[in-house]
Amino acid sequence: MTKFSDLALDPRVLQAVAETGYETPTPIQAQAIPHALEGRDVLGIAQTGTGKTASFTLPMITLLGQGRARARMPRSLVLAPTRELAAQVAENFDTYAKHTRLTKALLIGGVSFGEQDKLIDRGVDVLIATPGRLLDHFERGKLLLTGVQIMVVDEADRMLDMGFIPDIERIFQLTPFTRQTLFFSATMAPEIERITNTFLHSPVRVEVARQATAGENITQRLVELHPTRRDMGPKQKRELLRRIIETEAEACTNAIIFCNRKTEVDIVAKSLKAYGFDAAPIHGDLEQSQRTKTLDGFRDGTLRFLVASDVAARGLDIPAVSHVFNFDVPSHAEDYVHRIGRTGRAGRKGTAYTLSTPSDEKYLAAIESLLKMPLPRVPVPEGFIASETGEPDAPSGRSGSSRGGSRGGRGAPAAREDDRSGERAERNAGRDGERRTRKPRSEAAPVAEVTQAVPAAMPTDVQAAPEAAPREVAAAPAPRNEEPRETRQEPRREPRRDDRREDTRREPRRDDRRERNDAPVVGMGDHVPDFLLRGFKMPVAPDTAEG
Repeated sequence: MTKFSDLALDPRVLQAVAETGYETPTPIQAQAIPHALEGRDVLGIAQTGTGKTASFTLPMITLLGQGRARARMPRSLVLAPTRELAAQVAENFDTYAKHTRLTKALLIGGVSFGEQDKLIDRGVDVLIATPGRLLDHFERGKLLLTGVQIMVVDEADRMLDMGFIPDIERIFQLTPFTRQTLFFSATMAPEIERITNTFLHSPVRVEVARQATAGENITQRLVELHPTRRDMGPKQKRELLRRIIETEAEACTNAIIFCNRKTEVDIVAKSLKAYGFDAAPIHGDLEQSQRTKTLDGFRDGTLRFLVASDVAARGLDIPAVSHVFNFDVPSHAEDYVHRIGRTGRAGRKGTAYTLSTPSDEKYLAAIESLLKMPLPRVPVPEGFIASETGEPDAPSGRSGSSRGGSRGGRGAPAAREDDRSGERAERNAGRDGERRTRKPRSEAAPVAEVTQAVPAAMPTDVQAAPEAAPREVAAAPAPRNEEPRETRQEPRREPRRDDRREDTRREPRRDDRRERNDAPVVGMGDHVPDFLLRGFKMPVAPDTAEG
């Protein structure tokens, strides 16, 4: 059996490896490290959790042992798709290079440019970066890539999913043609293969497992849920998730819960918190400091449940994850392999649950086609009862007692907020029913309300119509400063021309008034102008007076 000591690594690197407790390399490490030390391009394909990071970190540190870094010109470059994965590569470099004098810089988003510029200006041997932030520094004139001797692309298939392929191609063009390239991926999509054929020079292909396969030490289970109503699906899935966690309480020491959308990540995390589970969200819209704090808490065991988007599905090395829950079936079949690969690492046993609804049949078929095996179906846990309404269900058992209770029921508002999607559906359904049963305005609206809706700026004779037209004159409008509250909230508008015509048509005819002689005559009243009430004196002509 091959050991690290059998590989031609630097003695200082071997010392650091021994201090970490590793003696035997993984298959991908045993096959990739010798070719990398020879200076050849390597194309490594292996399922997640097989130790690909050490496959390029260890030979890179050995090859960079000779030489010196220059300002703004890193000697090696490592590209990672996410901030978390880039930070993890930086941690591995610190672990294995602690007995050397090699320097590094980490370029990721969410961190000030100033501190990163200082490191680059001093000169670094290893530059670890995400593609976007690397190009930002280059376009600002703070970085030169003409001195790169070794270039590493990690999790290339994830780069493809995130749309980084154009950036990767541009970075390749900015580096020297004579560089050594180490290219690692879990799957080989046609676009990835095109890049390797273009930018790698006679690479050694190292493939230690069939592409996109799940670990044999992972127990996979599929729970199919049939919601009682389509709009109740997300709420009932959250109830099912909590019930499965309760049934796995003894075996589930910690777990990662994957959702397809960032909004769903926040909702599920709030739901678990409301029911007493120690959970926190992590996705791309959160601040980098919060993402780092959450991930560190999950690693050191202070956080039990990590609710994540696919930002945590690739490359994160958290060895002791006992369970993975796919709250949503991934839309890409390869993502399923990466998600469940977060458990069962380093020879440990793991369990992966997937929650599905009838709308997920297409995605399940793609996953089973990729794995070339059906996912084992298991029934819903005993005692699970899906709620029938959108109203919040009260926290049950031990989980609910830790919130609210002695504080006057503070858990109820949290649960109500958790299930707001169900309540919203109920309200929408109620509005639809109200629209269907609502009577026409002419039948349902009281006469007083019609009168109040008339703007105060209309003429007085329109607001106070004769008794012969009861639809228009039931009540006089309130003064402007004493207008009811609900009326003030409605926007004022002048009556349209069509409305005035309709009001005119509604008044009785003049002939009818003469015949009945019961309609009061409406005059000017107090609104008679003053000049009409004044008398007039005709001036007398002088010649007429003399005559």
